[in-house]
Amino acid sequence: MELKNLSRSEKKAYDLERIQALVEERQGLVRTADIKALGIDYRRILAFVDEGYVKRVKSGYYTTKYYEGSEEELILRLFPDGILTMETALYYYGYLEDRPYCWKIAVSKNTSKSRFKLEYPIAEPYYSEPQVLELGVGQISFGKGEMKIYTKERVICDCLKYQEKMTREDFKKGVLSYINDEEKDVAALMTCARERKVLKKVQTMIGIWL
Repeated sequence: MELKNLSRSEKKAYDLERIQALVEERQGLVRTADIKALGIDYRRILAFVDEGYVKRVKSGYYTTKYYEGSEEELILRLFPDGILTMETALYYYGYLEDRPYCWKIAVSKNTSKSRFKLEYPIAEPYYSEPQVLELGVGQISFGKGEMKIYTKERVICDCLKYQEKMTREDFKKGVLSYINDEEKDVAALMTCARERKVLKKVQTMIGIWL
């Protein structure tokens, strides 16, 4: 294609098509350097962001409004080492009807805080010591792959531990849903409660219903 023969609007459409193709090829996420390698300068990238055609995920990383992949795929790419926790985990267990707008992800305390400086998707870290991080971890199908998620028992214990970070409604729904879950493991809950130092809370707030 002879770029010099294209009008301004045609050149813009051509650049956006190439960015979109690159985003699809890279499964939803491209770097500034990747776009520049197409011959598109940084000022044009910023213009596309301002116009809403391109979304800045974090400093130096972009996706597009045309990308048909899910937020799950972006989360999996950005946090392959993360573990779904709190309200996010409650949602995937069917305890909450609507997925929270903010992804709650447990990571090692040694993880760089800059990883969570995202404009899209919004993610909130729960930093943890390595030995605590790996307590009660399972996996679920997620996007086009699999992602770690805390077991139901671990999630309930963490909700009790960080109750003040949750809305009263989500906390109540999560706990009641667990109580009514026929697949709950009470023995595992008590073991996890001891490890997470919320045994008394489990006994007083949940124990009577188990």
